[in-house]
Amino acid sequence: MSAPAVRRSDAPIALPARPERPPRGAFPLVASVIPVVASVAIWAVTGSLIALCFAALGPLMALATLIDGARGGRRRGREQARAHAEARARAREQIVRRQDAERATRWRESPDVAALLGDVRRQWRSSADELVVGRGTVPSGVQVSGGDEEADDLRRTASELQDAPVTVPAGVGVAVLGDAVTAGAVARALVLQLCLARPASDLAVTRAPESDRAWATRLPHWTPGEGLGGAADARVRVALVAPDEPLPDADVIIAVVAREAEAPPACGALLELDGLGPARLTWGAHVSEVRPEGVSLAQAAAVAERLARRHGTSGDAERPRGPVALGDLLRRCGEENEGEPASLGALGAVIGVEEAGPVPLDLVSDGPHAVVVGMTGSGKSELLITWVASLAATLSPERVQFLLADFKGGTAFAPLAELPHVAGVITDLDAGGARRAVESLRAELRAREAALGEVGARDVSDPRARLPRLVIVVDEFAAMLQEHPDLHAVFTDIAARGRALGMHLVLGTQRAGGVLRDALVANCPLRIALRVAEPAESRGLLGTDDAATLPGGADGRGMAWIRRAGDARPRLTRIALSAPADVAQAAARFAGRPSRPGPWLPPLPTRLSRERAIELVGEPPQDAILLGVADDPARQRQTPVLLRPGRDRGLVVVGGGGSGRSTVAGAVVAARPDAVVVPRDPEAAWDALELIERVRPELVVIDDVDAVLSALPAEYAQAAGERIEAVVREAGETGTTVVLTAARLTGGALRFAELLSRRALLALPGRAEHAAVGGEASSFDPHRPPGRAVLDGLEVQFLLGDSARAAPAATDARASERWQPAAAVTGMVLRAPRRRGEQLAAAWPRDVRVLPIDAVPPGTTLAALTRSGERLVLVGDGDLWQRHYALLQEVRSSAPFVLGADCAAELRTLLGERELPPYARTRASRAWLVRDGLPPERVLLP
Repeated sequence: MSAPAVRRSDAPIALPARPERPPRGAFPLVASVIPVVASVAIWAVTGSLIALCFAALGPLMALATLIDGARGGRRRGREQARAHAEARARAREQIVRRQDAERATRWRESPDVAALLGDVRRQWRSSADELVVGRGTVPSGVQVSGGDEEADDLRRTASELQDAPVTVPAGVGVAVLGDAVTAGAVARALVLQLCLARPASDLAVTRAPESDRAWATRLPHWTPGEGLGGAADARVRVALVAPDEPLPDADVIIAVVAREAEAPPACGALLELDGLGPARLTWGAHVSEVRPEGVSLAQAAAVAERLARRHGTSGDAERPRGPVALGDLLRRCGEENEGEPASLGALGAVIGVEEAGPVPLDLVSDGPHAVVVGMTGSGKSELLITWVASLAATLSPERVQFLLADFKGGTAFAPLAELPHVAGVITDLDAGGARRAVESLRAELRAREAALGEVGARDVSDPRARLPRLVIVVDEFAAMLQEHPDLHAVFTDIAARGRALGMHLVLGTQRAGGVLRDALVANCPLRIALRVAEPAESRGLLGTDDAATLPGGADGRGMAWIRRAGDARPRLTRIALSAPADVAQAAARFAGRPSRPGPWLPPLPTRLSRERAIELVGEPPQDAILLGVADDPARQRQTPVLLRPGRDRGLVVVGGGGSGRSTVAGAVVAARPDAVVVPRDPEAAWDALELIERVRPELVVIDDVDAVLSALPAEYAQAAGERIEAVVREAGETGTTVVLTAARLTGGALRFAELLSRRALLALPGRAEHAAVGGEASSFDPHRPPGRAVLDGLEVQFLLGDSARAAPAATDARASERWQPAAAVTGMVLRAPRRRGEQLAAAWPRDVRVLPIDAVPPGTTLAALTRSGERLVLVGDGDLWQRHYALLQEVRSSAPFVLGADCAAELRTLLGERELPPYARTRASRAWLVRDGLPPERVLLP
């Protein structure tokens, strides 16, 4: 016997231990003495003899306590015994349940002849490394723990598995010892067990006695010893040897031995029969009792005939063997001629051969839709490719188009991409791609209905329609529906209306049950089944179990049962294999032939240049800027995304980091270099906003408007926001078009965006952020490439240019020049005035004299400080100027003042300026110049 397969993943079953006897309660001495003492004390105090009567309560209470304790102990004992019995029953039930599961697993892994005949799914799907010699007791893999000596019976029950398959390695050989009839039946069963477990491509029966030749020669495995191909033949050789026959050279020997004879040494296992009762199996050190299985000659003949039919042979008829080349098949059918055979029909194609010859299929007369079912490795993808290649070889693109969908990696239909008939190849879709598929297919339905309605035709067979038939081929349809269930409704709609509209479905899937709904299957009368795992799957599709009986391996690959609506029974077909030359020949034959645009436009490119955009949608109008291309699958078109400066109010572009929002702004600036750009630099941004407020240009671009506002101090950010809001609000009246980009819409940026009707949503970090800026949750895509956005409800790919740069007109040229005094007297307010004054004096010409205020005596007038031929600069901080208030008033009334950017408070307190000065960075040699009653202007100090 082989070692048992112990399921170590199951936790051991805990066996209950015998409950301990409840301990007897102690005598309540204290409880009985205290009432006596209390009664005596009361009698001593009161002198009442009645009090002495209470002394008897103590012993009575003690006795009652002992009686209650005994009763409670017996009750607990009964409860513990009952719980122990229930625990034993539960443990036994667990052992039985696990052993039942283990027994079923062992029989599933090691089936005998009866089990293999009862379930065709298990035939020819086993390596047959073991032989089931009978039923018996084997060590069980059920584990138990705990318990005591009373649980020994449970341990014994758990350790032995009854009525389990007793197996030996097939290669050791089995000698069956007993009377000729019984031993022959048992040996016959062992040989048939191997033939049922392994296909003829893996196992060969090379020897059988004369009495068994009638059924053995009908086996598809029968190959006499001299017919084997030597070392090149990898099949396992099995020999059934009669008594007193010499042993052949075989891998597995099943020998029948007379009772008085000795077992051959080549057989490592000996099965001794005792009539029809239990037998004894000896293998190595293992000796066990088994109940063997026997097969009569009549039963063996029936099994052999059944296997022959399954293998495809019955009598002298041969099923198609070996691969069939599609090119050879087309030549046999005369398909190399200019016209296709009329008998093939409107969508006729030859896809394989059967006993009677080539097998033609016509999707129009046999369909209009087809289901192709087959498990992995059965040849389903090859069948679909052959079908498409055969149709393309005879029908022009004006008559048929293909939409191919592959949901198992995207490579199955790669060889067909060069065909001019192929309108599109769909691979694994994301959420956005699924929506695009739904919209495109529904648009195709509407377009075909409209085309038929225009000419008054009822269906595409009317010559006036001039519509090619569209064949939609899907490989792994179940995988597509699992990821995108919304597509089922579209395909059901096509299945219902496709016949008249010329739309045909060919749906490939590993299994149809639970995947294809009744409404869809009912409209697919053409059924093709390759090898399937379940007989129920075959019955549901074909009405018979035939597809479940197809062999595995190379023999079964490409074998299919085909049933049309009018067929009484399915027909066995060997599917032809297409070659690259077949596809190339069809592509060359119809190269350059015009065809109707398909329903599936190519997806938008992930990077879009202006030249590529013009190829897709044409040149934009002279007064418009081409921003990108929009995908409109609902109308089966791709349209330009335009911005018309001076006519459109503007556009808001929102996107996270790396989404391409700055390059979108750069593309606008590249198209219109005269646009006024508000850059991110706070000083330049302030100057640009001042310029926009004054001149109101035709096109304004503000890149990262939220970042621009956040870079300014609060009072400047508020003023800048008010300016931007005014420009956006008055855009329609002033003819200004505003383009804003932002990472998020909060605060002022949200107010601006609400004033503009068009909003493009690029990639955002999450669904919540996408919804917060006004996007629909269903349109969120976390994998959008840079420049891909949702605009006006459509997917848009923007042109990707350089980041937006400020136009020269938006800057003040004077701000880059180093300021120096020009008037005879200039006042300056600076922090650390003495040190900073020395630095300025060293940088200015010699005729500029820098004089600190704290060096001027109190009461000195301005006239006393000035000298002819020099420019005087009085420098001090706010406090020093306050101390020389008279001099301050004199300088302020007649001379300009310069205040450092870190002296904003002094601008109000010393000079009385209430207007917000231009923004200037502190500690960067920035200052404000106030002169001639004009607003402050920003200057750059040395």
